[in-house]
Amino acid sequence: MQLIDNEGTNDPHLNLALEEYAVRNLDLEDSAYLLFYVNRPAIIVGKNQNTLEEINHRYVEDEGIHVVRRISGGGTVYHDLGNLNFSFLRRLQTGNLLNFQQFTEPVVRVLRELGVPAELTGRNDIVADGRKISGNAQFTTSNRMFSHGTLLFASELDRVQEALTVKIGKIESKGLKSVRSRVANVSEFLAAPMNLEEFRERLLRGIFGSSEPPLRRLTDAEWQKVHELADSKYRQWDWNYGESPDFNLQKVHRFPIGEIDCRLDVHHGVIESVKVYGDFLGLGEISELERALTGIAYSPDALRGAIERLDLDHYFGGLDHSELVELLY
Repeated sequence: MQLIDNEGTNDPHLNLALEEYAVRNLDLEDSAYLLFYVNRPAIIVGKNQNTLEEINHRYVEDEGIHVVRRISGGGTVYHDLGNLNFSFLRRLQTGNLLNFQQFTEPVVRVLRELGVPAELTGRNDIVADGRKISGNAQFTTSNRMFSHGTLLFASELDRVQEALTVKIGKIESKGLKSVRSRVANVSEFLAAPMNLEEFRERLLRGIFGSSEPPLRRLTDAEWQKVHELADSKYRQWDWNYGESPDFNLQKVHRFPIGEIDCRLDVHHGVIESVKVYGDFLGLGEISELERALTGIAYSPDALRGAIERLDLDHYFGGLDHSELVELLY
């Protein structure tokens, strides 16, 4: 097994692109690989999830937290500079698929050696004293796979809670919803204190033995392809939000001008239909506003662009454009 050198990048878009590039393109017939990476604050959404059901959008936007969809299934996780992520990449073989114990065993073993009462529970979580310290997921192609997981080492758990506390209104979707668990940091259980880099080195020794792990360094041409994948996919709204399963959303708020009740049907990230109800006293036909919102991407920028040219006083008898955008999103 070789250790993939990610050159110390903390960019979540780039690290997820590197992981996908590696599993699709590196030689997995003759070698397996391990990838470690640490991301700047980011919410990493499972492939089959509705992003909006998983995040506190206002908090995420205010705090500059990245939101990135991954290609594996499972639930949403929070990454920051106190969270170590690991990924085992290898050829797909009988017995590998959904066999999380096989891939987490060396991690659990090292954790126990460090005094952490770690154990794999359920199908894909590592817990310590009943609190989750690691979540795991897998991705497969016809003959390739990776099994990856998080390790909460010294994450800001208050920010985890706030970032993943959804405040969006009544939403119905076919997306896979995350199950929130009580979480803990590995550092809380260590017999002796260490920093994240020391923890990473300890895991490497436990997985590779006492020798230095053989490194797989990407060529400049390979890095160029990773950057291209990050730019064309992982940095794009279409992937991170637009790939969400179809959903219906109801947003209701009482303003000084009256109550506004908005119902939206969103398909592939685009508003397919809108209905606005309420006891406001505008003079215009609200159907004009509904038509202006139909067919646009369900994102703050697209909503602002659709309504900025409209006179909202005409429809609601007094409402600021930013207030309507905030209600809709």
